[in-house]
Amino acid sequence: MLLAVLALASSQNQPPQPTFRTEANYVRVDVFPTKDGAPVTDLRQDEFEVVENGAPQTIEQFERVVIRAAGPQETRIEPNTVAESRAMAESSRARLFVVFLDTYHVDVSDSHRIRKPLIDALDRVIGQDDMVAVMTPEMSARDIVFARKTTTIDGFLTRYWHWGERNRMIPPDPEDEQYGFCYPNEPPPRSGQRDCTDQNGIAAEMIDRRHEKRALDALQDLVRYLRGVREERKAILAITNGWLLYRPNQNLMRPLRCKGVPTGPTVGIDPRTGRLTTAETRPGVAPNASCDTDRMHLAQLDNADQFRQMLDEANHANASFYPVDPRGLAVFDTPIVRQDVPGPAPAMVPLDVDRAMLTGRLTSLRTLAEATDGLAIVDSNDLAGGFRRVVADLSSYYLLGYYSTGKLDGKFHSITVRVKRPGVQVRARRGYLAATTAAVTAAAAASANAKAAPSAEAAAEAVAVESALAPLPGYARDMPLRADVVAGWRRGSDGRPTPEFWVVGEFSAGTPPGRALDATVVGSSGTTLVRGSSESGARNVLIALVPSEPTEPGEYTVRVRGDGFGTVSVRVKLPPAPEAGGAVFIRRGQTTGNKEVPTADRRYRRSEQLRLEVPMPEGGAVTARLLDRTGKPLAVPVNVATRDDNDGTRWQTAQLALAPLAPADYIIELTNGTNRTLIGFRVVP
Repeated sequence: MLLAVLALASSQNQPPQPTFRTEANYVRVDVFPTKDGAPVTDLRQDEFEVVENGAPQTIEQFERVVIRAAGPQETRIEPNTVAESRAMAESSRARLFVVFLDTYHVDVSDSHRIRKPLIDALDRVIGQDDMVAVMTPEMSARDIVFARKTTTIDGFLTRYWHWGERNRMIPPDPEDEQYGFCYPNEPPPRSGQRDCTDQNGIAAEMIDRRHEKRALDALQDLVRYLRGVREERKAILAITNGWLLYRPNQNLMRPLRCKGVPTGPTVGIDPRTGRLTTAETRPGVAPNASCDTDRMHLAQLDNADQFRQMLDEANHANASFYPVDPRGLAVFDTPIVRQDVPGPAPAMVPLDVDRAMLTGRLTSLRTLAEATDGLAIVDSNDLAGGFRRVVADLSSYYLLGYYSTGKLDGKFHSITVRVKRPGVQVRARRGYLAATTAAVTAAAAASANAKAAPSAEAAAEAVAVESALAPLPGYARDMPLRADVVAGWRRGSDGRPTPEFWVVGEFSAGTPPGRALDATVVGSSGTTLVRGSSESGARNVLIALVPSEPTEPGEYTVRVRGDGFGTVSVRVKLPPAPEAGGAVFIRRGQTTGNKEVPTADRRYRRSEQLRLEVPMPEGGAVTARLLDRTGKPLAVPVNVATRDDNDGTRWQTAQLALAPLAPADYIIELTNGTNRTLIGFRVVP
């Protein structure tokens, strides 16, 4: 990476100063020379030429790097923390690999088929110092974690061999299912019926466009993230069938005989709260306004342009793609019958159209590899042989370093590497984005300021923000039973604060109905304070527990047992009265039947509504703000209200529509007088 250190003259009026070489203009280049497809391993430094923007450069560093397998898994040293993982990834001797599993564009049979060749290739290519991570379109790039052992990846692919979701009969994504409800395939009309067949095919194209957009967004996010990790070459193994690279399609926005012209969401009255809302208020009715909004947006996508931008960014980031089509030698691109949209199955895609689609997908993968100096494994049933080519390509290279004579102008500087020996082909990074003098100066000043001790107020704010976001990584994977506990106070019958514990239990989506849930609060000495249960059999349960004995502020353990699901233990702190420890999360969306239900999962989709309920028996008016993951306020309104229950509990609520938010971590700040509560949540794709 270009390091931000530069010696500047203090004034233009001073005599010319000598030119000093600085790390700000030091550039490293990974070079992969081959002859007849085999690596060339005996080149000397004087046989290389490096040209930047047409100007020859002097090679200061020259090293031939040969990577051999790291040996047994148990001898590979793993990082102990995420920070340690990132520090290891910054090493110039370590190669970085990211396996991108394009769940939207691989079917379940191919996801199973690719497991063994992929793991075998990783075992051969991962060296002693190399790092590897896995990413899917549902993840944010900042959530990836680099490791040295491949056993973790092997275990993941073994357990979740069915990760491929393409061509599934039942859409696993609620938004895909919603499109099918909004625009189902209609049969030919009978006598006297309205002809609604003009909407056939709309849901399928919306689903395909959305899947392709999300896959490209994730890859672009990954490229940008890797650019900040380090300057040296990064390899991305993309397991995918490729993409059609959709262009704008005005026909997708056409008026429909049974739906009318697509419009934005309409404003109505929520019968539960009496407030204005853009959500569908009629139970069991698909939100057509939301579907129409998505239809207009998806019709205007230009994924081909985004794909070109991603290639440019990959070259700037020194990231190379190695796409792998797990289908092998594919003959057809589409299934004989597509059944992911309700209604009659559409007609089979004509053979010439199917062939054009297959060619387009393979072309996108070849372009992805060629434009970033990678290799594409497509149109071949020998996946193991293809991976051997990738291993050979990445196991031997030359590392060159030079001090650029170019200006710090913030522009893209092209790099050309040539070898004097005849018959040798060279692949190297195509260039880099130079820093600017202002950026270097600012970075140096920021580095100096960072060394100064932060103020106590700033340090406390940073700790508060970090604490609010700390639980979110624990929601990265699904669990059969999840529990969340809020400890606080309500006004008792005698007018004095009474402690109470609110336990939210949530079973996984596939749990059969009728499960019972038990919750027990245990003190630090192991004494049981209170026990309660729910026999409702619902998937989401809220249990209120009031200790019968005097209970002091302090640390408690709440044990939540689900019928047939074992026990989950949650540590909770009961703060001094009247403060609250945590908040009850409420979810409303398609997955809840548009009903508000308590949830123990802080992951939300943009199509859902989020509400927080914090027990606050005392205090005046409450204000709320939405903060980003750094603690900076966002211009997104948060509605606040107060609700009193019959048992004396007063709840301060904050409600937020998530549609304007991008997938990321956020914080809701609630302020009541001098009390300030920060509560984190995550928006997922």
